[in-house]
Parts: sequence; C-alpha cells; structure tokens
Amino acid sequence: MKSGYKKVKRMTVTGRTIHWINAFSILAAVITGLYIAHPYYQTFIADPAVDKYVMAWNRWVHFICAIILDVTSIVIAYLYFFSRFEKPYKKLIPTGKNIKEFVEVLLNLLTLNRRKNFDSSHNDSFNIVYFTIMHLLLAWMLLTGLQLYVHGLESGLSSIGNWWPAMLHLVTDWTIPVTGGTLMDVRISHHYTMWWIVAWVMFHIYYQVWRTIYWQEGDMAIVFGGSKFKKEE
Repeated sequence: MKSGYKKVKRMTVTGRTIHWINAFSILAAVITGLYIAHPYYQTFIADPAVDKYVMAWNRWVHFICAIILDVTSIVIAYLYFFSRFEKPYKKLIPTGKNIKEFVEVLLNLLTLNRRKNFDSSHNDSFNIVYFTIMHLLLAWMLLTGLQLYVHGLESGLSSIGNWWPAMLHLVTDWTIPVTGGTLMDVRISHHYTMWWIVAWVMFHIYYQVWRTIYWQEGDMAIVFGGSKFKKEE
C-alpha cells in the first residue's frame, strides 16, 4: 500500500456475493429474454430447434434468473434499511451533506475534473440514488414479467395449486392499465425496461472505472476484495 493511503472496508462478503449473482443473472436474463422476444439463433445440431426445446430452455433459464433476482432483491431491500454495516436509505434523506455529495459527484462526471470535496471513504449519495433506481427497475421487471407469465396459466391451475395464479393476478393485473391497457403494452414495457437496465449497467461500469482512474483510490477493487484505499487527510 502506498504511503499516505489508508485501507477502507466498503463491501461485506454478503454484498459482494449478491453483486456477482445479480451481475450474472442479469446477463443471462438479457440473453434469454432477447431470444424469447425474437428467436435469433437455431440449434447448432442438425435437428430443428423445436425438437431440441431451444425456446423451452431459454424460457427456463430466464425464469430461474428472474427468481434469483427476486430473492436477492428481497435480501437487498432488508439490508437497505437494517444492515449493520451500512444503511443506504440514510443517503437518500435530502440533508445538506447528502445534496452536496450528490452535486459534487455529478459535477465530477460532467466536467471530468479531479475535484473531490467530500469524504469518499463511504458510499456517496449519487451512488445510492443510482443503486436505488436500478432496484426500482428490477422491481418493475418482476411485476411485468410475472404478469406475462401468469397468462400462460389460462386455466387458473398450476402444479403447486390454484393459489399461485390467483395471487399473481392479484399482485400484477394493475400493470395492464398502467402500461396502456393490453398485454402487448406490458410486454413492450418489459422489453424497453430491459434496455434501461442494460444502459444502467454500462454506465455503472463506466462510473467505477472513472472513479478508479481519476481518484486513484482502487474503487474497482471493492467488488473483488471488499476494500478500497483513501488518501489520508
């Protein structure tokens, strides 16, 4: 470690595990989701794709990834308010300190300067706002995805009982009028939201690389080792 720097713990093992599970789940969900919307490849084996259940496998992977994201989102929602390491919701409170942090980071990004007039040893307000938007998008994907799924259970029956489709209709039917009034509107909203999430991921990677290069505090190392370095005052 270079002199003049101190090591700062920024992410727990649980946080890093969830981060990478979400990263791979989103990647798999996007790849399979694009196939479900518009089958863009056939099986490489001589038999037709329909005989190899290509669509069925894509739908299965897509559904499993969605379930994984749902479970991790519940864990994240709990940690958001009750984590003993860091409570992100506190950074959303519009105090003078939080607003100053948010504006400073935004100015850094827009002007590409190296000014850093806030304490970077903790998660800043801009990061938390960005983090919150991502999980609101994932929640919307969950609701619209389940609405599309439940229409495959038109009989009102499922292998685990009638309660499952009934509950899904109760929780997600409101997404139809909100998106425009038809199931196709829900599908289009689900598809467009995916592109917002892809854009979010791309900006997230850019932002972390930007912080690492401009501030030289090892921000990219946080998701691997859980720590970064900060210049001592």
